[in-house]
Amino acid sequence: MSGKTATSDKDRVRSTDPSTLIIGGAGFIGTHLVSALLGTGRSVTVLDKNDSSLSSLPPEASRVAGDFGEPGLIGELLRSHEEVIHLAYASVPNTSFENPLADLLENLPPTLRLFAEAAAMRRKVLFVSSGGTVYGEAVTLPIREDHPMKPISPYGVTKLTLEHYGHLYGATQGLHYTCVRPANAFGPEQKPFSGQGFIATALASVLRGDRIAIFGQRGTVRDYIYVSDLVEGIVGVLEKGHSGQTYNIGSGVGRSNMDVIEAIGSFMNGSNNAISVEHLPERPFDVKTNVLDATALREHTGWEPRVDFNEGLAHTFTWLKEHYG
Repeated sequence: MSGKTATSDKDRVRSTDPSTLIIGGAGFIGTHLVSALLGTGRSVTVLDKNDSSLSSLPPEASRVAGDFGEPGLIGELLRSHEEVIHLAYASVPNTSFENPLADLLENLPPTLRLFAEAAAMRRKVLFVSSGGTVYGEAVTLPIREDHPMKPISPYGVTKLTLEHYGHLYGATQGLHYTCVRPANAFGPEQKPFSGQGFIATALASVLRGDRIAIFGQRGTVRDYIYVSDLVEGIVGVLEKGHSGQTYNIGSGVGRSNMDVIEAIGSFMNGSNNAISVEHLPERPFDVKTNVLDATALREHTGWEPRVDFNEGLAHTFTWLKEHYG
């Protein structure tokens, strides 16, 4: 097999349990998702091009280091897995804006190859899109899945294009395809200063005594969801989602960047860490408000968010103090 495996196939779960391939599963969301899927009795394989991150995954997961765009690799992996969760993406909104052509070329061709091969082998594919970028500026709030789609970043345009191709392969080649659009995830193990994850970056900035950059007076309004709630939603869609359906995963509550900073200040009352904010001009690729309606997910899977925002904030801060304090 292309790439290198870091675990053997011994102790595989019984053959009646689904086998799941997670593409790009060694990142923040993927690491939590692997643990959740293993907890359901699945056997799990993670394909990720970041070899160093693979070592932090649970030992029960099989690991393959490689680029899923490498010809032949996906086809070989699909033969031994019934389900695929596609988490991989080669850029973040900031870098996509700087080079929109690269954003398209690095993400579109390998995903189309995945859809085509999965359809031919009758594999189930769950595509993780973006609830924060595909809709564009909100016309109504909270945002339902049938909201007008007018993304204002190349990242959002490419994610939406991949969604359309998923539906195309479903309609024309029988691909069992579902899609989730997550809100802004946060929680332990999210690396700060990576271009994504305002909460992790804000908390780490407080620990380091750095200024927190806010674009505009109050910043953008986002729907923040704790990572364990997000992965429970993904697993719910994998198990109970309707083929061809797209599901928002969000709390339905909007908070501005300043709301988040004020919440941090509240639970840090009496701490020696001072919070310093730097207000910068608004950025053209940031939608002003994004809050998601997860009614369809609730109705189809029974999912409900469990972790209170302030509780999740405290858990995240505790983890960051251990690693960045």
